[in-house]
Amino acid sequence: MSPTPQPKWYMPAAVAALLWNLMGCAAYLADVTLSPDAIAAMSAAQQAVYAARPGWAVAATAIAVWGGAAGSLGLILRKRWAGPVLVVSLVGLVGQDLALFLLTDAGSLAGSTAMILQGLVFVIAIGLVVLSRKATSEGWIA
Repeated sequence: MSPTPQPKWYMPAAVAALLWNLMGCAAYLADVTLSPDAIAAMSAAQQAVYAARPGWAVAATAIAVWGGAAGSLGLILRKRWAGPVLVVSLVGLVGQDLALFLLTDAGSLAGSTAMILQGLVFVIAIGLVVLSRKATSEGWIA
């Protein structure tokens, strides 16, 4: 089955989603490749946040960002698998946020800016899942 024509805003939104998620991938790579000197140069609060993260939370972050990028690429390619991949990405984000804000003191150490940014990331991730479901139901992706 061929996809039906999508609205004019669909492709710019899908490309913006991919770019957004690629920024997340770059941030993740920068985070996991920090040198000991770079960690030592952080403030005490930043070092505490960095040290407080359990390994599974870092893995959840990887799932969130790489899944978001793959799902966004799926939206661009108009593939039905984009939806489930974006759901997996959202689950990874929830895992990351649970570790950051509920299971460790990292949320309070990171400050309100980090909480606002994570809130924005969460809203966008939910929006991408909603977009993928709309695209599937409307036949924009197949």
